[in-house]
Amino acid sequence: MKIRLFAFALILASLYSCSGGYSGQLLGVQDRPGWNNIIPYGMVYVPSGTLHIGQSDQDLNNAMVQKSKSISIQGFYMDATEVTNNEYRQFVYWVRDSITAKTLGGTYVQADDAGTETVNWEEMEALDYSDPEIEAEMEQFYVAENERFWGKKDWDVANLNFEYYWIDWKEAAKLVNKGKPRSEFIRTGGPVNVYPDTLVWVRDFSYSYNEPMTRNYFWHPAFDDYPVVGVNWHQAVAFGAWRTKFWNDYHLSQEMVINDDFRLPTESEWEYAARGGRKNAQYPWGGPYTRNAKGCILANFKPGRGNYPEDGGFYTVRADAYWPNDYGIYNMAGNVSEWTSSFYHENSYGFFHDMNPDIRYDADPNDPIAKKRKVIRGGSWKDVAYFLQVSTRHWEYQDTAKSYVGFRNVLTFLGRSIND
Repeated sequence: MKIRLFAFALILASLYSCSGGYSGQLLGVQDRPGWNNIIPYGMVYVPSGTLHIGQSDQDLNNAMVQKSKSISIQGFYMDATEVTNNEYRQFVYWVRDSITAKTLGGTYVQADDAGTETVNWEEMEALDYSDPEIEAEMEQFYVAENERFWGKKDWDVANLNFEYYWIDWKEAAKLVNKGKPRSEFIRTGGPVNVYPDTLVWVRDFSYSYNEPMTRNYFWHPAFDDYPVVGVNWHQAVAFGAWRTKFWNDYHLSQEMVINDDFRLPTESEWEYAARGGRKNAQYPWGGPYTRNAKGCILANFKPGRGNYPEDGGFYTVRADAYWPNDYGIYNMAGNVSEWTSSFYHENSYGFFHDMNPDIRYDADPNDPIAKKRKVIRGGSWKDVAYFLQVSTRHWEYQDTAKSYVGFRNVLTFLGRSIND
């Protein structure tokens, strides 16, 4: 067999070497790069498949917003856990360091072949923010002296803004736009302030002492592996754009082929992943109960009439707490609700396509508030069990941050199956 393969390779080589490299044969372009699907760190593979969406419990009030329907979903990678505080902090630091590099200039920036300046990250790794000269140069980005608490010099988080770009493929695909320059379909996202709203812990609950969470949740090492909260939909989208750039910049520097974009899951992708391959499952672990045979609670939510610590956590818990579902994904029920990319429409199940269904609407600031609703899924640490069901739909305004809403990313799988 090896001799035959070697002989076939020799024949192809001889054909390619003759008459302009092809010898009149249809061989395809021969200098194409190799491609191997690489599962990004912290993600799991969710294979293509079908599912039957719709309510999984008797719920007359929501019977019209969770209609039964069979849909098919293309395979994708999904974060095994919600994006954590420490992972999101990497995004915040990247934005801070980018601003610093462009302000300092010199060896902290470098120009590519086209003359475009980019951050010299090797130099930035050695930068000492406590250096008096660096502090003096960056003084404009710190909190004003009369605003400092006990004289501590902190960055003014209002300066931590990120701008990104995306292509409006749906607009570009319209026949009336055929032939128009592609610059007309390039959109700018932001600038988006990337710092989480840590005051949500106080704002979300009246007559409730949650100030320690505001002071510590995003910064204290005790919460590094807990899901980031206080992030609105725009910030979650910006994180995906940054993560894509961060991934692509490295792979291009290594002359490797890049993948598709990191993004928020669609509502349908989220439910498909949450079910873990189980048909008609009420919860990610199957159901129909929130406790196992030993009486142990299976997710972080509000059990009974409000016994918050009974499930092992008072507020959020580690992003990898409890058992994962059959796809290896943690906390698809409880802990924090999760943003999706989908626009919330009460009757969307009634008219969207059965192939990778998704409804998206990019609301302008002046649009009616009803057009700014985005689907959130999964329920949270402060919700009752109903919201943990894989079929339950809920929404939040895209410009609103909450102490019980986080997110995770997906990445479309390129190919039929990871086993190919």
